[in-house]
Parts: sequence; C-alpha cells; structure tokens
Amino acid sequence: MTSLPGAPHLAYREDNLFLENLRLSDLAHRYGTPLFVYSKAAMLTALAAYQQGFAGRNAQICYAMKANSSLAVLQVFAQAGCGFDIVSGGELERVLAAGGNSANIIFSGVGKTRTEMRQALNAGIGCFNVESQAELLVLNEVAVSMGRQARISIRVNPNVDPKTHPYISTGLKGNKFGVAHEQTLATYQMAASLPGLKVVGIDCHIGSQITDETPYLDAMDRVLDLVEAIESAGIPIDHIDFGGGLGINYNGDQPPAADDLWAKLLARLDARGYGQRKLMIEPGRSLVGNAGVCLTEVLYLKPGEQKNFCIVDAAMNDLPRPAMYQAFHAMVPVTASHAPTTTYDVVGPVCESGDWLGRDRALAVQAGDLLAVLSAGAYCMSMASNYNTRGRAAEVLVDGAAAHLIRERETAALQMQGERLVN
Repeated sequence: MTSLPGAPHLAYREDNLFLENLRLSDLAHRYGTPLFVYSKAAMLTALAAYQQGFAGRNAQICYAMKANSSLAVLQVFAQAGCGFDIVSGGELERVLAAGGNSANIIFSGVGKTRTEMRQALNAGIGCFNVESQAELLVLNEVAVSMGRQARISIRVNPNVDPKTHPYISTGLKGNKFGVAHEQTLATYQMAASLPGLKVVGIDCHIGSQITDETPYLDAMDRVLDLVEAIESAGIPIDHIDFGGGLGINYNGDQPPAADDLWAKLLARLDARGYGQRKLMIEPGRSLVGNAGVCLTEVLYLKPGEQKNFCIVDAAMNDLPRPAMYQAFHAMVPVTASHAPTTTYDVVGPVCESGDWLGRDRALAVQAGDLLAVLSAGAYCMSMASNYNTRGRAAEVLVDGAAAHLIRERETAALQMQGERLVN
C-alpha cells in the first residue's frame, strides 16, 4: 500500500487508488464524474490535532464553513462538538439544518444585512464578529428594535503579512476586513456605550493557506497588547478569537501541525498571563482540504505544437481555485499506469481559456481513464458555479467501507426551476 503525501487516508493498493476502504474507480462508475469524494476519517483526524492542542484549555473550535458547507460535512463537525464560523444568513440556515448548536455560532463578514442580523439574533447565536464602526451602529439599532442585546467581538486588522496569495490575505491595512489596529480602542469604547450590544471578545484573522508560524505569533502579540489596553479602559474581554487560516499540503507545502502550532501559541499566551482566557479558533481548509478528492474522466487528448492538452470532464466551475488563484492541485491516476508519460495541460470543457486545472503535468493517460484531483475538500464545491449551465457535481462521504451519497448531481431542470419565461 502506498499512501500519498498530505493524504493519509488515500493510498494505492495494487495500482488501484483507495480512499479509506473504497476503490475510487468503483465510486466513479457508480455515481459518475465529476465526483467529489470525502473521507470522514481524514476530517476527524485533522480535527483531533486541534483538540489535542487545546486539551485542558477553555477553548471552542468553530469550523469555518465557507471552506465546505455541504450538510453532511457540517454534520460530521457538529457531532464532533464543533461550533461554526458563518458569513451569511444562508450559512446559518445550513448549520441549523445540519444539527449545529446556535449558541456556538460566530457570525463574521464585512457586509451583514439587517435581515441577517435579525435572523441571527432570533436564532440565538453566540457572537457577532463586527468589522466596522458603521456595522456596530446598525447592529445596535437592530438589536434595540427587537428588544435584544447582541453579543459582539470586534475583528481587529493587525497589519500582519501572512505571506500568502493576496486574494486570501485578510490582515493587512489594504484589506477590507476588520478595524484598524489604531482605531480598536475607540471602537470598543463606542461598542460599550451602545445599549443593544454586549462586548464579549476580540477577534483576529490574518489570512488563509498560511504555512509559517511567525505571522500567528506576531498577530497574537498585537492582539494581546490591545486586550491589555481595552481592559485598562474598563471594558472586560471574555474570549480571544485567533481565527483560522492554517494551510495544508498542496504541492510540498510544509505548514506546522495544528497541535505543534498551538503549543507555541499557548506558551506565548501563558507567558503573557492570558492562558486561562476562553479561546476561540476558526479552522476551515485545514480540517477538510486534504480530506477530499475530485474524480474526473479524461475525454480527449489533444496534441499541439506548443502544448499538449488533456481534456477532462471537470472544469473551472467545479474546481475554481486554479482559475482564481493560479492554485496547484496534485493529480494522480485512479488506476496507476506504468507506461511512459507525456506532459499535458489538464483543461476542462468550459468555453474559457482560463478553464485549466493543472499546467505541465506528466501523465500516462488515454481517453476514458480517471484522474483524481487531490486536496479538493476545501473551496471547491463551496465555490462551484453553474457557468455554461453545467450542473454541480455529486458528492460522496466515505466512512470506512461505506459510501454515502450526500449531494445528488445537479440537473439542468434543477438549475432552471426558479426561473420564469415572460408571457
């Protein structure tokens, strides 16, 4: 058995690729392609590293569900005791439908609407992560009109460079997220003066796919400096939320293990006297990214003067990360081949030159073969679209030797059911 880097539950057995105890070719033939397949064991293993890192601490792990919001994935984390980090009213409805506890929901995002605020207050969520003074005023107005008090923390922008792709950096002065470090104390004083709000915490999130511990340590020091200043002004802080953003291995990336990272962060907290505070974190990609693969069939091989193209049935609407971020996803054959390889650009059927899944890949393939696109558990299905009127892929959750169809393949009829012709 040969395991693949970064995917401990994915391995070849006699040239057949298995996820847990199921042969992926069997799943592709049963459910069709493109097909997302997730390992429940891989999700829980990733979560266990955080749980071990926080053993003995007053901590709440809130899954950042924008990474993958499929109901059965949410159910796995709800049953494992996770809270949830949401960024929309729709995500709130998904958490509740999956059995999540509303008291353990954090509502983040820069553009919450009044309707979403009312929806979250009625649900009894644990905390709003507020991102501007203007939002504070609106949330106070909504809460007062409902006779409620909204529990809030303020998201601080610490101006720390996470050394990641600019589209997924969130903690620099030029980003749209959070309150500037220099305005934080004044913003907390405003919040404390508003009758519809109750200050309960402070929040910081600096980006995504972070593979270096230094930005976390720098951000923690800046946040703790602010906690000291805020509490000196007479405003108590019950919890400290350090966000998420820990990266995964896409292409030889070497992020720190979650338990190792948090051992260092907790040591820093202890040294500064904050080790007994309630802690909150919001991991997303690091819990689901390497738990998923996307299976796709090779449709055609198209040789060219400058490039050879391997055309597959998955596309940028299924796997948007390469087109959006020039992101790398490893690709391997579902049935290993020992034939000589050819270098291909792997592309999809969408009518865009940007519809590519991998550049310059050495593959031994022919039409009808199956490829597994790795590290596809995060920011693939949750960002999928219907461009070119392509139905979103089916999804399967693997649990040992059991396969559960958790999302049916989308049809054109389902896409059009809310549309109307004009008479």
